[in-house]
Amino acid sequence: MNEKELISRLRRGEEPAFKLLVENYQDRVYYSVLNILHNANEAEDAAQETFIQVYESIHGFKEESSLATWIYRIAVRKALEKIRKQKNRQRLNSIALWWMPTEEKSIDAAYLNPGIREENKEKATKIFKAISELSDKQRIAFTLIRVQGMKHEEASEIMKLSIKALESLLSRAKENLKQKLKYYYNS
Repeated sequence: MNEKELISRLRRGEEPAFKLLVENYQDRVYYSVLNILHNANEAEDAAQETFIQVYESIHGFKEESSLATWIYRIAVRKALEKIRKQKNRQRLNSIALWWMPTEEKSIDAAYLNPGIREENKEKATKIFKAISELSDKQRIAFTLIRVQGMKHEEASEIMKLSIKALESLLSRAKENLKQKLKYYYNS
């Protein structure tokens, strides 16, 4: 089934079309948000929320981009929402430790990603931790292009940035990662 037909069937509310959409995109969406969030539970939630929004918003899809780009854009937005909520919880925790239990940030993306061999998991954990410390935009640009292997054009469309702005973010992200990881690689 081609993309136009899939969109048409989704708009008619056909359950098999939605099931096909989820089957085709669930792993890519999950690993994209996992690489941004570095937490399996948060990534599962963000992926589910992505598909719920796709289902609820398909009638508003203007087809100005590919369906995949639109889905990734929603997934990135859901991941950013999770990051903002987490930052708000951390602020609250630092203000009133007695009011809320503390939360530990999980850097389990390296251990859950099937593309990382066992002997590289420790190194990947350090790299993912350093990536998680980047600014939101740098983290997303770096993750989409360097971790997910997307083309610059698709990532710029997802992030709604010019390619030049995206390359600038990517350059700053790489420079920041070099600084964060220099002690690890020099020791």
